[in-house]
Amino acid sequence: MKKHIPNTITCCNLISGCIATYFAFMGDAQMALLFIVIGAVFDFFDGMVARLLHVSSPIGKELDSLADDITFGFAPSAIVFNYLCTFHIHLLFVPFLAFVMAAFSALRLAKFNLDERQALGFIGLPTPANALFWGSLIVGLENWSALADSPLSTLDAQLPYLILLGTFISCYLLIAEIPMFALKFKTWGWKGNEVKYIFILSCIPLLLFLGVSGLAAIIAWYVILSIITTKKIKTN
Repeated sequence: MKKHIPNTITCCNLISGCIATYFAFMGDAQMALLFIVIGAVFDFFDGMVARLLHVSSPIGKELDSLADDITFGFAPSAIVFNYLCTFHIHLLFVPFLAFVMAAFSALRLAKFNLDERQALGFIGLPTPANALFWGSLIVGLENWSALADSPLSTLDAQLPYLILLGTFISCYLLIAEIPMFALKFKTWGWKGNEVKYIFILSCIPLLLFLGVSGLAAIIAWYVILSIITTKKIKTN
């Protein structure tokens, strides 16, 4: 019986991604983001439960990747797609380019399953981080656009293409050979964990001042900090 518990949690992740996708197509980015977050919680616990119960299996690994591509690949792509559809774009195919992110998310997950270098860190941007970035960014943009004096109104012509540019950049980051740290602690001391503690402490003011949009800022800061620390290690 216990061998089915981790896979059940993984399926809850997948279902959360399906619900997130539904809300994305309905134009409710906030609810879509909420279910992406819920999916991320399930994604965190399925592996932990599998290790605790000693019931890890190859099928669980494959199922986890399938669920992750729905929740952290297709759902955020749908959020971006629906947001781009709200603009008057002459080239009607442009919003569909958002789904390129779902394909690159699948490629990133496939690489992760085969890459033995990612036990203590990541090579490339993790799909949950990418999904949280786009979900929170679109929610933030919608909230700002709702303000009467929002400066975004002057960027309506350029914003869809800036969003697409950002989408392509995130696609690159998903599969890039860039080492990125994971919030895994062998010890709780400061030495050896400086980057992780700096990151965690800097997240607090970002969330306090920016609210939901702070998640996007946190993910951007995570990428920048990872690149900076990687260059520092190489030069030392």
